[in-house]
Amino acid sequence: MNRWWSGWHAALRVARREARRGKGRSALVIAMIGLPVAALAFAAATVDMFTLRPMEKLERTAGAADALVIRAADGPVHQEPDRLIWAPDDLDPDPPADPDAAAARDAVRAALPSGTRLVSEVTFAVQVHTATGVGDLEGRALDLTDPITRGIAEVRHGRAPHGPGEVALSRAAVARTGAGAGGTLRLSDGQPYRVVGVVEFPDQLREIALFDPAHVPSGKAVSNAGERWLVDTPAPLRWSDVRQLNRRGVVALSRDVIRHPPAASDVVPVVQGGSTTVETVSLGALVVGMAVLEIVLLAGPAFAVGARRRQRDLALLAANGATPAHLRRVVLADGVVLGIAGALAGIAVGIVAAFAARWPLEEYLVHARAGGYRVFPSALAGIIAFALFTALLAAVVPAFVAARQDVVAALAGRRGATRSRKRWLALGAGVAVSGAALGTLGAWRVSTSLILAGLVVGEFGLVLCTPALVGLVARMARVLPLSARVALRDTARNRAAAAPAISAVMAAVAGSVALGVYQSGVDLQQRNQYVPTLPHGYASVSFDDGPGNAGTVAAPPVAEVTDVLRTSLAARDVVPVVGAECRPTASEEACVPSLRVPLDRRCPFTGEGEQRQLTSAEQRAAARDPRCRTKLSWSYAVVSAPFVVDDGTHLATLTGAGGDGLRRAVETLRAGGIVVFDRDFVENGEVTIDLAVHPRAEVSPAPPALLASVRARAYALDGGPATAQAVISPVVARQAGLEQQVKGLVAATTHVPTQAERDRLTAGLRHLDDHYAWSVEDGPGSDLSLMMIVLSAAAAVIALGAAGVATGLAAADSRPDLATLAAVGASPGLRRRLSLSQSGVIAGLGSLLGAGAGLGAAVAVLAALNRRNADTWPAPAPYPITVPWLNLAVALLVVPAVAMLGAGLLTRSRLPVERRL
Repeated sequence: MNRWWSGWHAALRVARREARRGKGRSALVIAMIGLPVAALAFAAATVDMFTLRPMEKLERTAGAADALVIRAADGPVHQEPDRLIWAPDDLDPDPPADPDAAAARDAVRAALPSGTRLVSEVTFAVQVHTATGVGDLEGRALDLTDPITRGIAEVRHGRAPHGPGEVALSRAAVARTGAGAGGTLRLSDGQPYRVVGVVEFPDQLREIALFDPAHVPSGKAVSNAGERWLVDTPAPLRWSDVRQLNRRGVVALSRDVIRHPPAASDVVPVVQGGSTTVETVSLGALVVGMAVLEIVLLAGPAFAVGARRRQRDLALLAANGATPAHLRRVVLADGVVLGIAGALAGIAVGIVAAFAARWPLEEYLVHARAGGYRVFPSALAGIIAFALFTALLAAVVPAFVAARQDVVAALAGRRGATRSRKRWLALGAGVAVSGAALGTLGAWRVSTSLILAGLVVGEFGLVLCTPALVGLVARMARVLPLSARVALRDTARNRAAAAPAISAVMAAVAGSVALGVYQSGVDLQQRNQYVPTLPHGYASVSFDDGPGNAGTVAAPPVAEVTDVLRTSLAARDVVPVVGAECRPTASEEACVPSLRVPLDRRCPFTGEGEQRQLTSAEQRAAARDPRCRTKLSWSYAVVSAPFVVDDGTHLATLTGAGGDGLRRAVETLRAGGIVVFDRDFVENGEVTIDLAVHPRAEVSPAPPALLASVRARAYALDGGPATAQAVISPVVARQAGLEQQVKGLVAATTHVPTQAERDRLTAGLRHLDDHYAWSVEDGPGSDLSLMMIVLSAAAAVIALGAAGVATGLAAADSRPDLATLAAVGASPGLRRRLSLSQSGVIAGLGSLLGAGAGLGAAVAVLAALNRRNADTWPAPAPYPITVPWLNLAVALLVVPAVAMLGAGLLTRSRLPVERRL
């Protein structure tokens, strides 16, 4: 044992002294190891800061109360112990039937122990005058002067509202309304409120107006569904007490239950609560596995190049009697010393970056305050241990290579073997193909473990092929200028240093490209699922009072609303939307016009009447049946009427169509036809409109009765938004006996309306009527895209850093060659161009290999996600596999350019002439 330790002690001393003597080389190796460690430390600290502890969540939700309760149902329910997630015991529950909030409060008080104090918290929407017009804010009614509310919100300036005519605003609400502390906030009905303070809700950094619960704005009192209560009980509410409340339809988040969670056997799982799914865990394991692979490929080249740089020193040890075991121990000691230094440096940089990024993340991404400055000690300890293990693992191969080197060749400064053996090329190609096959099999079987194994094997195969690829690229040297020719040939001659550096760049670029491809697929899948109702940025105003057209205005002020749209928005055209619907029928019946799906195109698993849950076999059959593909959704139409009447005059504005498709659609409408947005409705160039009478369910369970049918010429307009189920000509509307009425207006804007323009529109419409609803076609949401863009940017930064450090290590290894050029009279410019060309070869080839590996990884993941939904129906839109040209441009152009620029700037003009044997 002592002999073993004395050998390692000597090796560690040599490694420490060598690291101090070669500070530049050691710094590059530490940077290569510390770069991924810093990324992991940043992620660990950030996740820990924004992952709230149970008591922190309770404080932000229930303040200092013993519990937070809501009235969930009239019947018994069961809930999660640590979340306000519940499910009814009855499969067909009835919602709370209390007529007002006072009755709901009495019902909750009756269910709680005697002597309990209740403090109400109400959430509602409030419309206020903003700096540019009228807009909606989230309104809350809570008494912050009550100690029981401590922790839910914090007064940043001024005081909390207490009394009539007082309000406090969040900072975001102050910025939008322009009413700071001491100013006046006016509701849309003119009701004034004096702003007495600026408050902050740490769980929601958005536009919020806080009112005194005893003086809620008139007309804003909500039913029991929007109210919950902070309760102060005489004794702690235990899990048994919570279950008693559940039997009376009350759900409670108890402080005592949070502190003393019940046993799993005492909890009835809530299905819709949803714990972490197998898919989420598997995807997380895949991401972690890819991160591990990146660290291994980044750390390995660092030690390989370092060992290559020290080959003369190792040869001197061998010449003085050191055994191969001694040489291996010295290189492994380098891994221990530099691995620990890189891990500690990466941890420090990651923590500092996480602390510095906390405020921007709170304000612009999470929109909530972090729980505090935390560093996730257990995760950081694991990262340090893993970094040390990775450093040792990465130093194993260089250690064995160094122990087998030719001592005479090393002392003479010769490079040794300059050709790659064909067996290594064949082995690498076979391993890469095997990895691709494993990844394909994993995608087919939806197995993340197989996908991860395929990625590891595939990238390892590419690493084995790298030396041969370097030699292949070097054959182009004869047609290149002097500096590029020398650089290519030197890279091919010095493959022991170039191949590891190329592998490092490949590893970093692969992660960046993989994230980019995944992001593009998710974004495009969201866009494919989204069904727009208007061209992007267009605005619409509806004259309907609500669903069912119960309060339809007899003669809407079309001219006045048109003026409001033109003055509020950048509108180049405003057109009316004429709806067509059945004439009023008896109160027990509802006439609904709809397009008929041809019999041979109807999905056999859907039909009229009550829908049932399909079996697994039926879902697989439906997923493979082309007749059962998901139809376009009409639930988000501009107007509530199923059809829009137009003679072709306004079709371009309503749909944004153009070209030959628009021309043919206009011709169809002018000829008395119909324009639809789905080809499945068209049969032999015609479409049938059915008018069916649907009896009310509570009156009669009979199926709908066909009242009349109209068949007309049709044209399917591909692409663009679907304003309604169909656009019909006035002739078809008269033939079907449909009633025509102006249901709204559509404004063709020159750009997407800003928040100020929307507020002006709201203010202008409010002067005409409170019931005019407006909307803007903003397209699909982009929250996920924003997160993926941040991740992709981080991966791109890592790729740039890895490319710079890898080329720096390669440049350090080629320093003797630069010194030789200086000795024979080469100018500093030639040496700088040579270094620049060498970095271009390393970064360019590494980026090319990394782009291929990243594309393969992302394709495997997206294919697995698509395969998972292949046998379900109705299934979501598949994830398209697209090429993110921006990410590829960064990988193939920016990364090599930055590496070359850094090499050119950092190459020294004067170098000492090194002595060789």
